[in-house]
Amino acid sequence: MKKVSFAEFGGPDVLHLIEAEEPHAGPGQVRIAVRAAGVNPFDWRVREGQILAAHPVELPAGVGQDASGVVDEVGEGVDGVEIGDPVFGEGASTYAEFAVLSAWARMPEGLTFEEAAGYPSVVETALRIIHQVGVRSGQTLLVSGASGGVGSAVLQIARDRGITVIGTAGAANQDYLRGLGAFATTYGEGWVERVRQLGRVDAALDLAGSGVIRELVELTGDPQKVISIADLAAPELGVRFSGVAGSMPDALIETVGLISRGRLHIPVEKSYTLAEAAAAHIDSRAGHTRGRRVVVV
Repeated sequence: MKKVSFAEFGGPDVLHLIEAEEPHAGPGQVRIAVRAAGVNPFDWRVREGQILAAHPVELPAGVGQDASGVVDEVGEGVDGVEIGDPVFGEGASTYAEFAVLSAWARMPEGLTFEEAAGYPSVVETALRIIHQVGVRSGQTLLVSGASGGVGSAVLQIARDRGITVIGTAGAANQDYLRGLGAFATTYGEGWVERVRQLGRVDAALDLAGSGVIRELVELTGDPQKVISIADLAAPELGVRFSGVAGSMPDALIETVGLISRGRLHIPVEKSYTLAEAAAAHIDSRAGHTRGRRVVVV
C-alpha cells in the first residue's frame, strides 16, 4: 500500500510517499480503507520532533491521527461495527491507503468522507479546552485564532451551550466567524481595545500561539481563566497548556450528536493527495485556515 512516511525529523521535505506493508487490526481495533485523513498541527509538530517527550516516535514513522473510511477488518473483541461500515475516528499513520483506528464512530448521514476526516481531533480538543477553562452558559469566551478547525468547533459548541463567544481572526475571516455565531474582530494593533468594546471576557482560549498570552490574562483578569493549545511558553505566565487528549470515544459520540442535530459543521477549506502531504503541512503551519484541511486517498 501507499503511505506517507519520514525517516528523520525535519521540514516538510522529509516526507515521502512509500510502498509499505499493510497494517492489521489488533484486539479492540478496526482497520479501514482510508478515504481521507485530517491534517492537524500535531502531525507537523511530530514530524519536526517538537513533542517527543509526550509522544515518543520510532523512526521511520507514519503521519496522521484522524481518518475516515470503510471498515475492512475488525479486531478481536470489537462489536457494534461490521465490515463495510463507513466510520471516522482516530488511529495512527492515517496518511495511507489503509490505517488502524483505536477509536471510531459511524459517520452521520449526509457527511462526506472528506468532511468526516476533519472532525475527531479538533472536536476532542474543543470539548476538552472548553471544559478545562470552566466557562459556563451566560458567560463570554474569547477565542484567539478562531477560524481554524478547533476554533470553528469551539465557536459552535459554545453557542450550543449558551456561551457568548468573541473570536479574533484575520480580516478575510470576519464574516466566517460571524456566520458561526461569534462576535468577530481582527487581531493586530489595537485588538485588546476592540475586544473590550465587544464586552466583558470571562475566559479565553489561545489557539494560534501568536504571543498574546499576557493580553488574554489582562482581559480575563486571571491566568487560571486562560488555556493555550499552541504556546509552549504559556506556563511561564501561569497559563495552562493543554496538550494531552481526553477520551476520544466520548468525543466522537458527542461529535455525532452535534452533527446530527445540525449544531456543528466544519467546512473543508482544501484537500490534498497523499503525494501533496508536504504542501498540506506547509499550509497548515502557515495558519489562516478557514475550517479544515484534509488529505484525500
